[in-house]
Amino acid sequence: MHIAVVGSGYVGLVAGACFADLGHQVILVDNDQVKLAALKAGDVPIHEKFLPELLKRHRERNLTFSDNLNQAVRASKAIFIAVGTPPTEQGEADLSYVESVARSVSGAINGYKVVVEKSTVPVYTSDWVRKIILRNAAAPDSFDVASNPEFLREGTAVTDFLYPDRIVVGADSERCATVLREIYAPMTDGSYYQRKDAIPAPDRAQIPPPLIVTSAKSAELIKHASNAFLAMKISFINAVASICESVGANVQQVCQGIGTDSRIGPRFLNPGIGYGGSCFPKDLMAFRAVARECGYEFRLLDEVMRINEDQRQRFLRKVRTALWTLRGKRLGVLGLAFKGGTDDIRESPAILLVQSLLQEGCQIAAYDPAATARAREVLGPSTEFVSDPYEAARDSDALLILTEWEEFAALDLDRIFKQLKYPIVIDGRNLYDPEAMAARGFTYYSVGRPAGTPAVPAAASTPPARKLKKS
Repeated sequence: MHIAVVGSGYVGLVAGACFADLGHQVILVDNDQVKLAALKAGDVPIHEKFLPELLKRHRERNLTFSDNLNQAVRASKAIFIAVGTPPTEQGEADLSYVESVARSVSGAINGYKVVVEKSTVPVYTSDWVRKIILRNAAAPDSFDVASNPEFLREGTAVTDFLYPDRIVVGADSERCATVLREIYAPMTDGSYYQRKDAIPAPDRAQIPPPLIVTSAKSAELIKHASNAFLAMKISFINAVASICESVGANVQQVCQGIGTDSRIGPRFLNPGIGYGGSCFPKDLMAFRAVARECGYEFRLLDEVMRINEDQRQRFLRKVRTALWTLRGKRLGVLGLAFKGGTDDIRESPAILLVQSLLQEGCQIAAYDPAATARAREVLGPSTEFVSDPYEAARDSDALLILTEWEEFAALDLDRIFKQLKYPIVIDGRNLYDPEAMAARGFTYYSVGRPAGTPAVPAAASTPPARKLKKS
């Protein structure tokens, strides 16, 4: 099928590349000439596993790039809107880019089209997109509007798209639903997964994935409700971790005890320094705004956000507990991205913590495998950016682990011990075992677990890292 994807940001670029890998002819549309030129030249603007391979495989074959939206609409049967919906000052989603695309689409309709919301949008957006297209003189039977929310995690977005837990299609007519079923048929009939060049399946992949057809409004709510629920799980376990610290319990043991309950599950029960990124903070505010418009005060969302903000303050108190005063202290920081596997620093709790530490007079030596360039734009010359974890630790009063990159769970701890001025590790991601760290001679603080304090300085073998959990 011929498909237009409007917007070459995170969602649009991944969706366009994956649709091309399914065998469709995709036109990726953007009005940013610099970005288009870079994509045509072979640049990959985001750090995302398997995306460079897909772009190289399909560029100028199944996947082309254009700034001509009208031409792309005329050439396509389905038009996916994947433009930004940033929050306003009131927390609502700014839908002006979506409206602009809808107006442009209306003037290019030359046959039956399915206009698909791929951006995360509040309920009723599908109604408004339809009204805008009708107001601009499109015939009522010449198009349908659908909602097809994405459930992509940064760092694993390609496999999340191609091996999803479910495909949600919000369509208010069978004609519209049929088009979307056809688009996803290589996945739902299993044919894509039989190809030798298919992207490798992740663990626990459901093949083929189920396709759930709902109304457009239900699909819009599914996206916001899903992200709100996942953020709630993170805030819940962080609140439990705070209680564990107060009573001397171990939150990892608690997580194991509740996560093996099939009604709850272990995913997203990973205590740490809070959630961040481009989705959870924005979507919770937008969902709360939608609820208020409907006359419902969703106070649970207020508490989820409050706990998340408080989690960063609790971590700062840990740093003060370990070091007493902060002014003039040199701190090594491992991790600046909001999570491992991505270079995205939007709403990153690591960045927010570094900014707070800088305000308190700390000197920061920071390392991140992928996010350094983006972090440098935000933190500027006040932060020293180094080339590896050991340089970050060199002559530092303490080492802070703020992002769960896999390489941070496999450090040469003998070398870290020698590099640090004082063997203090404050781990915001619980990558190591407190008792093993204490046995090695480290004073070790983590989240929701008793601190590890060495009885005597030790010089033994490197303690094993905790195996990272996949969320």
